[in-house]
Amino acid sequence: MVIIKTQKEIEILRAGGKRLAFVLDEVAKKVKPGVSTHELDQYALKLIREGGDEPAFLNYQPYGADKPYPASLCTSINDEIVHCIPEKNRILKEGDIISLDLGLKHKGMFTDHAVTVAVGKIDKASEKLLQVTKEALMIGIMEAKGGNHVGDIGNAIEKFLKPFKYGIVREMSGHGVGREIHEDPYIPNYGGRGKGEMLVPGMVIAIEPMVNLGGDAILFEDDYTVKTKDGKRSAHFEHTVLITDSEPEILTII
Repeated sequence: MVIIKTQKEIEILRAGGKRLAFVLDEVAKKVKPGVSTHELDQYALKLIREGGDEPAFLNYQPYGADKPYPASLCTSINDEIVHCIPEKNRILKEGDIISLDLGLKHKGMFTDHAVTVAVGKIDKASEKLLQVTKEALMIGIMEAKGGNHVGDIGNAIEKFLKPFKYGIVREMSGHGVGREIHEDPYIPNYGGRGKGEMLVPGMVIAIEPMVNLGGDAILFEDDYTVKTKDGKRSAHFEHTVLITDSEPEILTII
């Protein structure tokens, strides 16, 4: 069931979104060769708790998982698409790309945000993948208006990506967010205009293109880690967005 947020909840989400954007921006600044994914996770946790908030992912157990997620941050490197668990022995190397996916609970309300960043200097193909995936997110957000449909978001993202011949991850999607970390509706990064749930002012959704340099096919390596089947790189960007009567409002910005 889609949850329409109250004005009070929206104000809390606005504040929480800014806090999350700050934390993720600071964590992204720490990305460099020689840093472990565990260090990034611990830094994210430290900043969240210093702000008086809670990490949304730590000990969260999604449907189908055998165990709760053991970290605050998802740190997915190169061909890892999403949900990779940070580890002390996962050391970033020059030329890697890493998706940083983080959720925050502020006064009982959840926001969700992700960026993919370069580790030092990266190759041109990876640079283009990051740029295009980030643009695809903004293209999708522009369709997130009251009166439009979920399919309008996915259709815009899919049409934008088609000329680049990138793979679109189809098994996972964006989602509603707010009172829970994952709510209805399901928001795929492909689809038809006018299809799916109608977008209504007061809805809060997370839009998150996951785009592969190669094909669409993916592998579920364990309860959490998802990788590209062909071993090629993947990028992931995400914002929490408020649906209004006019232009969409991005909540996860400083």
